[in-house]
Amino acid sequence: MEYLHLGNSDIQVSRFCLGCMSFGDPASKMHAWTLNPDESEAIIKHALDLGINFIDTANTYSAGTSEEYVGRAIKKNIAREKVILATKVYFNEGHLSKTAIDKEINGSLKRLGTDYIDLYIIHRFDYTTPIEETMEALHNLVKAGKVRALGASAMYGYQFYNLQLAAKQNGWTPFVSMQNHYNLLYREDERELIPICQQFNVSLTPYSPLAAGRLARVEWQTHTLRSKTDKVAIAKYDSTQKLDANIVQRVNELAGKYGVTMTQVALAWQFAKGITAPIIGATKTKYLDDAVGALKISLSKEDIIYLEEQYMPHRIVGAL
Repeated sequence: MEYLHLGNSDIQVSRFCLGCMSFGDPASKMHAWTLNPDESEAIIKHALDLGINFIDTANTYSAGTSEEYVGRAIKKNIAREKVILATKVYFNEGHLSKTAIDKEINGSLKRLGTDYIDLYIIHRFDYTTPIEETMEALHNLVKAGKVRALGASAMYGYQFYNLQLAAKQNGWTPFVSMQNHYNLLYREDERELIPICQQFNVSLTPYSPLAAGRLARVEWQTHTLRSKTDKVAIAKYDSTQKLDANIVQRVNELAGKYGVTMTQVALAWQFAKGITAPIIGATKTKYLDDAVGALKISLSKEDIIYLEEQYMPHRIVGAL
C-alpha cells in the first residue's frame, strides 16, 4: 500500500479509502443491500490487512448504524490511532448550522465509540446557513480536539472557494480534502471545482470512482440486489447509457490489452489524474483485492487520451 498526506495536514492516508455506505441495518430502509455487523467487520478487517487505513462513513448512513458497525469493528481489530476515521454532517435536521454541527458530532463520536474524528466532512453545501456560522462551528470542533481535520463533499466550485476564503479571512481551519463525484463517466468537476482544490492543495478523494460498477464490467446492468434497487445510481448514470457505453468499452479494451481488470484501469486513470484516494465501497473482500491491483498499473498519455476523448458534457449530479 502507498500513503499520501491529506492536503496540508499531517494526516497520512492510504491510496484507497474504504467507503462504508454498504454497512448498516437494512431495517433503516436506506439501502436494501447493506451488510450486517459481522459481514461489515469482515470487509473492514480485510481492508486493514491490505494496508487501507482510511475509512469513510456518515452520520446518516443506515440511520447511524453504519457508524456503529464501523466503530465496533475498529475497536476489535486495530488500535484507534492507526486508522483514519472520516464521517460526515449535513443530511440531518439543521444541516450545517452551529446547533446541528454541535449535536451531530457528539452523536457520531458516540456511535463510533471514539473521542475524536480524524476527518469531519460537510456532506453538501448548506444554502440555509451563513458560511461564517458553519466554518466557525467546524473550527471550534478542531480547537476542542473533537476533530483533527476538515473535508468537504460535492458542491459547486464557487461555493467551495467561498468557504475556504471565509476560513482564511477569519483565521479558521480550512478544508484539506474534497470528496466529489468523479469518474470516467462523470468529469464535470474538471471545469472549476478540481482546479480550485488544486489551488488550495486540497486532496481529492472522489466517491463513485467506478460509477456504481458500470466501469467494472461490460454489461451496464447486473441482476444484483443493488443494481436493481439503487435508485440514486440509476438517476446518476442510466440517462446517458447510450453515450457512456462507448467509454466503458474502451476501459474493457485497455483491460484486455494489459491483462488486468476493468476496475484496475478505471482506478489507474484516477491516479493518473492526481487523485489521492478514491473511495471504494465493497460488499465482498475480492473487490478490495481487485482495486488494490490498480497501484501496479501505469497508463500512458495515449491511454488517457483514448479513455477520455469520447466524453461529452453531462448534467450536474452531486452538487445540488
